[in-house]
Amino acid sequence: MSRGICPRVNSCGSLWILSAVVFLVAVIDVDAYSCHEVRTAFQLRQVGPLHRVPETPGTDVDLLVCKHQGPSCCTRKMEESYLFAVKRETLQNIRSYSFELEYLISGHADAFQDTFQYLISFSQGHLSSLLEGTYSSLSHHALPHVNELFSSLSLYLRGANISVEVAVNHFFNNLFPLVYTRLINPSLEGSMTEDNKMVDCLRMIRQDVNPFGPHPATMAQELVGSLGAGRQLGLALEEGLEVMNATEHVSLSRECVKSLVKMVYCSHCRGLTLIKPCLGYCLNVMRGCLASVAELDQPWRRYTSLLEQLTHAMAGHHSLELALLGVRGHVNKALRYALLHGPLITATVDKVCGLSTREPAGMQPTNPEVMTSTVTSSTHPPSAPSSQPLPEQLIGQLAHLKSSFPLKPSKNNKHSSLRNISREFLMYLQRYKSFFAALPEMLCEGENVVDDSTCWSGDDVVESYTGRVVGNGLHAQRQNPEVKVRSPNPTLAEVKERLEHFNQETQEKFPKLGQMEVWEELGSGETEEGSTTDCDDEDGCQASGDGKDKTQHTESSTDGKPTGTQPGGGIPNENPHKPPVVRVRGGSLPASLLQSWSFALLLAALCLQWTLL
Repeated sequence: MSRGICPRVNSCGSLWILSAVVFLVAVIDVDAYSCHEVRTAFQLRQVGPLHRVPETPGTDVDLLVCKHQGPSCCTRKMEESYLFAVKRETLQNIRSYSFELEYLISGHADAFQDTFQYLISFSQGHLSSLLEGTYSSLSHHALPHVNELFSSLSLYLRGANISVEVAVNHFFNNLFPLVYTRLINPSLEGSMTEDNKMVDCLRMIRQDVNPFGPHPATMAQELVGSLGAGRQLGLALEEGLEVMNATEHVSLSRECVKSLVKMVYCSHCRGLTLIKPCLGYCLNVMRGCLASVAELDQPWRRYTSLLEQLTHAMAGHHSLELALLGVRGHVNKALRYALLHGPLITATVDKVCGLSTREPAGMQPTNPEVMTSTVTSSTHPPSAPSSQPLPEQLIGQLAHLKSSFPLKPSKNNKHSSLRNISREFLMYLQRYKSFFAALPEMLCEGENVVDDSTCWSGDDVVESYTGRVVGNGLHAQRQNPEVKVRSPNPTLAEVKERLEHFNQETQEKFPKLGQMEVWEELGSGETEEGSTTDCDDEDGCQASGDGKDKTQHTESSTDGKPTGTQPGGGIPNENPHKPPVVRVRGGSLPASLLQSWSFALLLAALCLQWTLL
């Protein structure tokens, strides 16, 4: 009886063991296909509500993008979250790369404008000091016209629709009545007021009488050339910011977003949250999504080339700085010219305006020095006041960048020169010439793509991507196997057209930009003479007054512009159409040697006197 029962017991035990094994296999199988990692990635990347992710893979899932055979950890709701998340992430990545370039443009635009306004303010004070120190009889009434002139130049550099020639002519038109009544004919000063008909007549006939000679036209020509490049550079930087702003707010097409989801998130549906997309696959997706952005590549390259040329035209040879500092010299020359030709101007004005302007006896000047001595409190001829730095010294300093006075005023308040700012700007600009063509590659690098090992191809895990990798631009996307590009982005097409129009307009305004001399020392931080641009005592450089070092001397005229001297004579060789020529001579004698010679000469004089006695 016991033998009959035992077989039944053994059979029951075997059944229980078999059931336990099946249960364990089922538990292991369920754990192997759990969606735990998918839920973790969904939560960490803040894709959407976590309750949309199932605990285990489903088999009966109707997906629109991430279609594949077998169980899936994705649902239709998850796909909607993926579409929104991948669009947000891609745009954020585009903005992160664009921000660097946008910051470069906006930061240097502000730096350029700050330096422009600093130079405007300095040059205005430079001219005011000339009038107050040398032509004090008209300075009080002339200073408002000086302020108006430099305000117009400031607005012009900021992009206002102002004519520099008109501003300069307006300044000299207002200056002529003051010069005529206070310098040429001081006896008329008390009989004329601002609303006098004589004043209006003098203003109207100024360009016909030409009392200031060629100096107003020369001054306007130099300002137009240098300030025009600076103004156009400011406008170009504003145009670049508009291009970057449009790029940051680019819209991604529906086809693009689906392809991005397929590249980034469809592998998660199979539980493969760590697999990376293949490089070639990622390039096809990104180039398809950014096809309209890549169309900006050619006009952008031309635009950056124009930025370089405008920068060279503005800051090369310190053109803008010297043009603004030269205003004082041109005005001084113009006033001296009027004083020298006072009798002729008086006779012409008397005929044209029909008013008598007879001068008292002895008031017919024959040279500017005599005339100036009669109308100013000083007995010296027109020249820079002794308490003010000589303009020729300032320009010499600018030309050699040894101690750029208007650009680097003090140790505690250093102001970068235009040349230093420009050099830095051009150095950084080199990195972004191909920005729009390289943007897809940069975005793929951010996705940590792989190309030499197992990677995700959009449909499966492969050893390498075998599809054809297309190039940039709309035309190349016809062969793109991953993204269908149906039409160009209308916003970016408009931006491209506007940028091309700006490039063409700039080239027409400045046809000789391509002929500008390029700085050979770009990035080296050295000037033509081989010295550093920001050399001072704190940097270990010798002081300029050290007798052991050679000092630089600049031949200069009284108007504050460096000039050469013709051989065999003392007539300045001036050319208003070219930058001032600064010549470097040998060093000065040490102070000790000069004292020795002085002592020797004194002894010789005493001996000579003793011999005569």
